[in-house]
Amino acid sequence: MTHCDVIIGGGGMVGLSLAIALAKGGLDVVVADPIPQSAATDVKFDGRVCALSYASVRMFQALSVWDHLKNDAQPINDIMVTDAKLGGEPSPFSLHFDAAEAHADALGQIVENRHTRTALFKVASTLSNLRLIAPAALTNLTHQGAGIVATLANGETIKASLAIAADGRESPMRELMGLKIISWSYAQWGIVATVAHEKPHNGVAYEHFLPAGPFAILPMTSAPGDDGRKRINRSSLVWTEKDTLAPGMMKLDGDAFDAEIARRFGGHLGTTKAAGPRWSYPLKFHLARSYVAPRFALAGDSAHGIHPIAGQGFNLGLKDAAALSEIVLDAARLGLDIGNLDTLKKYERWRRFDSLIMSFAMDGLNRVFSNDSTPLRALRDVGMGLVDAVGPARRFFMRHAGGDVGKLPRLMKGEAA
Repeated sequence: MTHCDVIIGGGGMVGLSLAIALAKGGLDVVVADPIPQSAATDVKFDGRVCALSYASVRMFQALSVWDHLKNDAQPINDIMVTDAKLGGEPSPFSLHFDAAEAHADALGQIVENRHTRTALFKVASTLSNLRLIAPAALTNLTHQGAGIVATLANGETIKASLAIAADGRESPMRELMGLKIISWSYAQWGIVATVAHEKPHNGVAYEHFLPAGPFAILPMTSAPGDDGRKRINRSSLVWTEKDTLAPGMMKLDGDAFDAEIARRFGGHLGTTKAAGPRWSYPLKFHLARSYVAPRFALAGDSAHGIHPIAGQGFNLGLKDAAALSEIVLDAARLGLDIGNLDTLKKYERWRRFDSLIMSFAMDGLNRVFSNDSTPLRALRDVGMGLVDAVGPARRFFMRHAGGDVGKLPRLMKGEAA
């Protein structure tokens, strides 16, 4: 049997970020994940991007991850929020966030998930007290004396003082430990694709609210063309569609799919064309009733799954990782038991309320904006116009999107955990 301080089930972006933070703080950490590294970093595995808030960027800088990531990151200079009917002109009321007004170099950074995973793998490989076992799913957890024992699919058993679930929305570890969730499904699917376009995006992110749901256009770094010389302008499309229509959209041939994209994009980026694979997934909400149990904690999507309307899901997970690593490392430095329930309850009190507020805020925004009710459309348009006209309100929302509101963990201030 192998012994360590912490065993983490799930070597995705939140799980690896947490593992690196704990290992840099001096703990022995083991991460088990069912997906091999080569698959996790393949462009065909996950074509999504994440919008990193500037608090999340500070965390990656503190963990030495940003050095491996910055060349693949696209700064967000502006965010434009508009409301429109499908195929119609946008409402005259809109919301504009500007990095210059926020006194920031950028409002955030758009990074492809595969690049984030590659950077995390590089940093993890430099830490002698961090062991990544992949592919190997964590299949069982049992309490044993003053520890918890994890059994892996490869037959290995690992005893730790603390087990952490960072194994995604369905979280087999959460099920094993009997932690319940509040959940529901939206009548929506998310469609993700990379789109090549004629005109440069100039670092502007667009959020169009259409009757079926938000339609986000997120600026990406350019890519080399087929001739290796001309650069291709690219953006990531995050398209929310009704669950009755999304499967049909996914079956469209290339020309028909491009036509549907152009219908929603408008002409501000010139000619548009899907570049590469497309992905889709049903949109669901869940929130764990408890984040912790004796010698066990949830982090990231295993604890909460929110609507992607504002692109805050990954940032919320990183804040979990930053807070949990801080609580655990502070306890370890004082010689306390890091798996003690009283210690873990501090993490739960810190993170669950913030996650609850964010989760229901995103749920409410989706319900308000994902419809074609004329009175509600008029009300939300006036609301956007008011926020855009009132500087303090506009700057507050920019700070919130940047992750700079509330009690921040040390990592999100750019300090060591």
